[in-house]
Amino acid sequence: MKLTAVFEPAKEGGYTCFIEEIPAAISQGETLAEAKANLLDALKLVLQCQRELVEKTLSPEALRESIELPDP
Repeated sequence: MKLTAVFEPAKEGGYTCFIEEIPAAISQGETLAEAKANLLDALKLVLQCQRELVEKTLSPEALRESIELPDP
């Protein structure tokens, strides 16, 4: 599965950016390369935070496994 990154030129310079499929993953950067790197960091943090929140509420009987989504 591939995600879609959107990079918008900012009025004050640089770029604001987000992942279309994961609204909480947002960032910015002075250059496109910096914005991309910062967006990947933001995505990692969003996923890590979500995992930590879920782990707090899981019952001891819960089963967890990794999955991969096939490309459409």
